[in-house]
Amino acid sequence: MPKRPNDYRLFWQEFRRTFESTGAVLPSGPRLCAALASQCAALASQVPSEGKPRRLLEVGPGTGVVTARIVDHMAPEDTLDIVELNERFVECLQKRIDHEECFAAVRDRVSIHLMPIQEYTAEQPFNAIISGLPLNNFPVSLVSEILDHFERLAAENATISFFEYVGVRKAKSLFAKQPERIRLAGIERSIGDICTRLRFDRKCVLANVPPAWVHHLRTPALSVAQTS
Repeated sequence: MPKRPNDYRLFWQEFRRTFESTGAVLPSGPRLCAALASQCAALASQVPSEGKPRRLLEVGPGTGVVTARIVDHMAPEDTLDIVELNERFVECLQKRIDHEECFAAVRDRVSIHLMPIQEYTAEQPFNAIISGLPLNNFPVSLVSEILDHFERLAAENATISFFEYVGVRKAKSLFAKQPERIRLAGIERSIGDICTRLRFDRKCVLANVPPAWVHHLRTPALSVAQTS
């Protein structure tokens, strides 16, 4: 879906106003959006377990460019919960869901929650989690807390997808003072740990500004011994 001029304007305004939580000057490009939503497409091709609808969670949707890709892959009874910290992005996204045709079929199955993801709880786990959070902007403790919370929110055999810009930590470290280098090294360890344990795929999206890595993780499935 093409991005609208208002998306660019709002992203630029929020980048200047709340750099740490926005993290980007522009919304994600079409190739990055497709890569982030690709596991939703894979999930849609599978027969739901015991006929149950799938539960999807998007974190940090911004103006909804990835959201529009996600809803393309929702089956008739699937639900989407969206968690966003920025009130202006929530307002923009709610207007899109209420009025744009691409959201018409899912409007009654999409819920937006205005809060930090680390404060969000759910009654049931999610089959797919898609994150647009700028993890490299956060304190190390917050990155670890968010990644741990993703695992708690995920169902067994669920996917967790997130991205980071190519080479961003190395580039920042070249010119950073020691406290910033320590922070970036801590984020490298936090992301590296969860990727070592759970990552099953990684895609480099060069056709994005800037280019980005998309990480796809999968939570463990229960063994036969655990289910008996």
